[in-house]
Amino acid sequence: MAEPLVIVGKGMAATKLVDELSQRALGRYSIAVIGAEPRLAYNRVLLSPLLAGEIGEPEIELRPAAWWQARGVSMLYGKAVTAIDRAAKTVTLADGLTLPYGKLVLATGSQPLKPPFPGGDLPGVVTFRDTADVEAMRAYAERGARVVVIGGGLLGLEAAYGLARAGGSVTLLHLVDRLMERQLDAEGADLLAAAMARRGITVTLNASTRGFVGKDRVEAVELADGRRLPADLVVIAIGVRPNIGLAGAAGLATNRGVVVDDRLASGDPSIFAIGECAEHRGQVYGLVEPAYEQARVLAAGLAGSDARYTGSLLATNLKVSGVGVFSAGEFEAGAGAQTVVLRDASGGIYRKFVLREGRLAGCVLVGDTSGALFYLGLIRSQQDISPIRADLPFGEAYCLGKAA
Repeated sequence: MAEPLVIVGKGMAATKLVDELSQRALGRYSIAVIGAEPRLAYNRVLLSPLLAGEIGEPEIELRPAAWWQARGVSMLYGKAVTAIDRAAKTVTLADGLTLPYGKLVLATGSQPLKPPFPGGDLPGVVTFRDTADVEAMRAYAERGARVVVIGGGLLGLEAAYGLARAGGSVTLLHLVDRLMERQLDAEGADLLAAAMARRGITVTLNASTRGFVGKDRVEAVELADGRRLPADLVVIAIGVRPNIGLAGAAGLATNRGVVVDDRLASGDPSIFAIGECAEHRGQVYGLVEPAYEQARVLAAGLAGSDARYTGSLLATNLKVSGVGVFSAGEFEAGAGAQTVVLRDASGGIYRKFVLREGRLAGCVLVGDTSGALFYLGLIRSQQDISPIRADLPFGEAYCLGKAA
């Protein structure tokens, strides 16, 4: 008889886990996937082009209903899990339904950060996380609303781009001196800021938000220096916080995320966590690829192998405001490091490689991300790249041709 496996959360990590399990252990588990959003799993990475009107809602769906049905998965969506009973091995849903599990996987993702700014509860102050947010934001943008986006990381840039494309007049505020400071050095960030400006987005750096002003709804953003920026809509996009409340209430160890070991197991050997809600060796990953790597390892483990997860190399490969951006490993040259740089300011291209002892330690690509996977492979393999050092900026074909 198949063992009951319950997956709480039906986002990208959960979908990948089901996909991997269906290839490795089809029929071994009776799988139920539970999600609070009232729709099938979708690709959150595509929310920005959805907001921009570049794609429609059907295009963000990860898998059709028939795919889940073909794998014998029971889908419960529009239902939140409210409690885990570890002794009875059950989960309870908001409607009172109780489901048993043999193994439980938490893939609960994250929720947007919304600091307690004065005026933060005014209508017109929103976050950017799901399709409901997209629908609300687009209604403003399409009528040319004045929009202030707070946050110059990936989430904020995607929101600003989508809103500008949809017709909004957008100002982007960022607390520090450069965009995407966790992925880009100053020169790469400057190129990205220039690209945003060319798309009609006003970028204001070193901007500290004091609060929001308005009577019946938001009317302006007030900065710490006293400036007030008129706003019909404010989007707070400064990051996310892992959803760990369910795990914590069940007595599982939590820190920033649900603490897991190399098998992705929590302190309870029957309960696992993957994706944005999981904390492994002190690290919480907010990117898709680490979640997929965790899903592959957990699927292998649930299928009976002794699979271990040892962590992921942080890499970002995306289009921000239509500009290709790739960052992996070290992006600043610290002590003992050297750099190889190609820059073409007029063409909007910047390629920087950080080397340590003849090996590639990291790279930043802006404007032209060709060869990103090749460079990622070099960082992971830590092979000696001295013979191709001077050719690094020109890509895989050139490097391999020289090496040959």
